Amino acid sequence: MSKGKLIVVSAPSGCGKGTILGKILKDKKRFYYSVSATTRKPREGEIDGVHYIFMTENDFRQKVAENAFLEHATYCGNSYGTLSAPIDEHLNAGQNVILEIEVQGAMQIREKRPDAHFVFIAPPSLDVLRDRLTGRGTEDPEIIAKRVIQAELELSYQHFYDYCVVNDDLKKAISDFLAVVRAIELRVEK
Repeated sequence: MSKGKLIVVSAPSGCGKGTILGKILKDKKRFYYSVSATTRKPREGEIDGVHYIFMTENDFRQKVAENAFLEHATYCGNSYGTLSAPIDEHLNAGQNVILEIEVQGAMQIREKRPDAHFVFIAPPSLDVLRDRLTGRGTEDPEIIAKRVIQAELELSYQHFYDYCVVNDDLKKAISDFLAVVRAIELRVEK
């Protein structure tokens, strides 16, 4: 059995990464989704252990002190991190491991894991992104404004990624993402 591939996916909030990955991750034999830990409060409908591992700030700090995270960062006032333990287990079982993380965490992984492949999902424009965030109806205008400013910063990191998928048309973005994964699977390791 061949080893799975570590695929790091980043995108500004509202770019549709959750929707794209939701379609991709239906193939449970091919993919394992690494559930991130966060100190953020759950949104309506989010389930602990499925969407995120929700932690208190104290619990999160304890895991940092134990070196239990592959990466961790603060984003819009909340802490996020990827627990290390499940990653190699699933890679060794032949599954591709998908890490959905923000750019700070991706840069940490780039330093620690030379075997990782990096995919950035971008919006067609900041105006489209703003409209998507507003359309969610889950955050007030002040938070949306912060997320758009954060998105501008994150977009400046695209050149650190191996691939970029622009989510202008969802069906095409899913197809493009699967093409990237196939290219990663076919790549000859040096």
